[in-house]
Amino acid sequence: MGLFGEDVVQFKNQDYSKLKKQAQTSGNLFVDMEFPAQDKSLFFSSGKLTGVVWKRPKQICDNPKLFVEGTSAGDVSQGRLGNCWFVAATSCLALYKELWHRVIPSEQEWDENKPENYCGIFRFRFWRYGKWTEVVIDDQLPTINDELVFIHSQSKNEFWSALLEKAYAKLFGCYESLDGGDLGEALEDFTGGVSEQIEMAELGVVDNPEEKAVFFERLKKEVEKKSLLAASIPAESSDQMEATTEKGLVKATRTV
Repeated sequence: MGLFGEDVVQFKNQDYSKLKKQAQTSGNLFVDMEFPAQDKSLFFSSGKLTGVVWKRPKQICDNPKLFVEGTSAGDVSQGRLGNCWFVAATSCLALYKELWHRVIPSEQEWDENKPENYCGIFRFRFWRYGKWTEVVIDDQLPTINDELVFIHSQSKNEFWSALLEKAYAKLFGCYESLDGGDLGEALEDFTGGVSEQIEMAELGVVDNPEEKAVFFERLKKEVEKKSLLAASIPAESSDQMEATTEKGLVKATRTV
């Protein structure tokens, strides 16, 4: 998947620079009224979770960071939402610095030497309808018992994945909108490229060494071209959705 196009659309007409400057002038952390820290930003149906408290990273842990020693595919863990497809796409994104700098614009890190400059505002970009769309959020995240409810990083003080998920949830209306989705579409939103889905069972590579070798060479070439590759296990029924296998793999809707 390649990158193309430079036009950036402001989601909800929110200008990151202006909002950050307003927060700095007021001396208050940014509060996003377009995606408030309320139940309606979590779910469109009621009774899903109780005891949710929205907290800023500095209320969750000491020394919060956007990134801890960069990013890696193993950074991201799924929370209480059926969005393993988004977790997989996010793990792919973490492998390519050029890509995650496009989705997560730089210079948003906490500055320990200038804490007064921190305004609790972040921005993320997704490819939508032929243009990059910039989504602005505040840093209030849903927690239960001081633990992040949804996506979280392995390092408790790393927040890039949780904030990215929040921005994506805002783009689609609420977190519940991400409960079930397509991995290929998420990769397209991260890159501006076009995804191709391959059904392994239809290729006949499992019991055919020659076809397996041809397929491996194809994947090797795609990797050399810096294409994003991901795989998922198709669920045979709705009951199997998000089910975990003995090896710890999570079943989804499609294979990509």
